[in-house]
Amino acid sequence: MFRRRILILSTSAGTGHVRAAEALDKVFRHQPETDEVLTVDVLKFTNKIFRDFYSSLYTQLVEKAPTFLGWWYKMTDEPWKTDRMRLMLDRLNTGPLVEFIESFSPDVTVCTHFLPAELISHLISQAGLRTRLSIVVTDFHFHAMWLCRLFHRYFVATQETRVHLSRLGLPEERITVSGIPIDPVFSLPLDRFEARRALGCDPNLPLLLVSAGALGVGPAEVVVESLRSVSRPVQIVVICGKNPLLQEQLLQTRAEWTNSFPLKVLGFTHEMHRWMAAADLFIGKPGGLTASEAMARGLPMIIVAPIPGQEELNSDYLLEQRAAVKCHEFTTLAFKVDSLLSDPARLQDMQRAARETARPNAAQIIVRRLLDDEAQEPEPVWINRKQKQQIAQVAKAVKL
Repeated sequence: MFRRRILILSTSAGTGHVRAAEALDKVFRHQPETDEVLTVDVLKFTNKIFRDFYSSLYTQLVEKAPTFLGWWYKMTDEPWKTDRMRLMLDRLNTGPLVEFIESFSPDVTVCTHFLPAELISHLISQAGLRTRLSIVVTDFHFHAMWLCRLFHRYFVATQETRVHLSRLGLPEERITVSGIPIDPVFSLPLDRFEARRALGCDPNLPLLLVSAGALGVGPAEVVVESLRSVSRPVQIVVICGKNPLLQEQLLQTRAEWTNSFPLKVLGFTHEMHRWMAAADLFIGKPGGLTASEAMARGLPMIIVAPIPGQEELNSDYLLEQRAAVKCHEFTTLAFKVDSLLSDPARLQDMQRAARETARPNAAQIIVRRLLDDEAQEPEPVWINRKQKQQIAQVAKAVKL
């Protein structure tokens, strides 16, 4: 049996791409066919200007200019529209990364972000890099910037995305509906009441889990203030992520808390799988990884302030699956919480829908498919200039 060298490439623009890569890394390391596994944030190989452009700027736009992000998302959602400019920027700023990849010489390369995917595609087609490139899409909607001219396999979250890509002209047999890879710990069984007790919460009191996201840029302060009006007995846990200022502000809120129900404020945590198991409702933004983790726990979501673009489209998917409700105004958040908690049948239906929609074993499916592909040695899919034009024409013709 040949043992394979695995390279997983992500980008820390947000945290979802990195978490997906970490989930794959964990599963790959337990496979007898793997020799060495490396997971790399490609931005660490670039200069500070480029790194800030992809990471810091994104975070600032999420917090201060989400409308611009939505406009950019929609404007660039056309096949190959930004291809030449993006590849030029990537090649100008990722020289050390190219050297690293060529020296490591991976048998299998998996990308959880479109930036390294396009770069690897170029290296295979133009520089003779010998590796099998697979691309893991980390949202429920497929954005055109994920398209590559050369690849071995796509892994997507939904059957709808597979249909979309096949209609554009990509070979259907190279598109696997895997779900979005999450840490395997989210599939471990945990009793809700035991989880609450272990986390120091009241096991008999409904728990509202409020998340500001891993970066702590969600509207947690406004959410907590809105939840003061909840009329049913609850307990609230707020996860502030990597935002100590937000945590400090909410700790001050807790010190002045006049409501009768408990409020717990935490920073970044590695125990989100336990908190999701303990909760009755998740209140926050619908990132692809967060939503996949919640569904794996059978945890209904109340969606607040989704980022225009990918998170709004994630919201659409979750609402279609009946695993979430959306709060359009913070004035109605407490009303929505009370409505759900006072209707156990509806809440159970949402829990059931979340579990049925979930794909908690996505990472295992992806890893197994890739290692099986290695044994079969399939040729890469090449999209030539004429095919690129056809894909662009089809995409434009079917765009709503």
